[in-house]
Amino acid sequence: MKRVSFAEFGGPDVLRLTDAEVPGPGPGRIRIAVRAAGVNPVDWRLREGQKLGAHPVELPSGVGQDAAGVVDELGEGVRDVEVGDHVFGEGSSTYAEFAVLTAWARMPGSVTFQEAAGYPSVVETALRVIREVGVRPGQTLLVSGASGGVGSAVLQIARDRGITVIGTAGEANQDYLRGLGALATTYEKGWPERVRQLGRVDAALDLAGSGVIRELVDLTGDPRKVVSIADLGAPEFGVRFSGVAGSMPDALATAADLISRGKLRIPVEKAYPLTEAAKAHADSRAGHTRGRRVIVI
Repeated sequence: MKRVSFAEFGGPDVLRLTDAEVPGPGPGRIRIAVRAAGVNPVDWRLREGQKLGAHPVELPSGVGQDAAGVVDELGEGVRDVEVGDHVFGEGSSTYAEFAVLTAWARMPGSVTFQEAAGYPSVVETALRVIREVGVRPGQTLLVSGASGGVGSAVLQIARDRGITVIGTAGEANQDYLRGLGALATTYEKGWPERVRQLGRVDAALDLAGSGVIRELVDLTGDPRKVVSIADLGAPEFGVRFSGVAGSMPDALATAADLISRGKLRIPVEKAYPLTEAAKAHADSRAGHTRGRRVIVI
């Protein structure tokens, strides 16, 4: 089969499309014929050699953890899906024609493979940080960097729970945020005062790592009410850095339920073939994403 891999750490140019053995599913796992794979910041952070603790890398390494596709083979003990089912979930080396998943759920009938591949990690992250920041129904959550995949999920999940959301993003994404039910403002100069004009902030999330931790603490009045997934320096301000994933099976079940109820939809901004994985990484790292980027097979 074909898969994207890298044999050294570095920029997008270290990615190669290589020949590889088709992996076999171990006990409690499944193999899928991949139709699409999600592009996540963790993919290019690992490729760069960043130390992310829970994600040790051995070279040469495949790329990708999210995927959607058709069940191709079942590992021992798997009973909840059958060969031929359409699923989305999490595994390893998913930028490939075949991949093994460690967690999965059946795809809701209303989504395409490309859309489904964009949900697993972002929904898990969104659920985790909403829980960790302790925001409750009736309160207001500020989301810095709200137009990307995780931000899109946070806005919709929070709104479904009765939480008011203020989102910051670039000028081009203001209507997008409003369409997801958020109060929106740009992150240009003076943004903290514009946020104050929109309402009191009970909790805040930093999803972009754009150096706003100090301002988020000022707006909430308490560093314990701020969580970051993107700024490794957050603990210097007493702010929690959230980097350890929670339960992916629970996240997938929640995603499927929200999608089926029409409460969650994350658009695919751009899809790339396997041969353009390097461009997908470069674009993801540049930011300013509206929704998700995916690799299609």
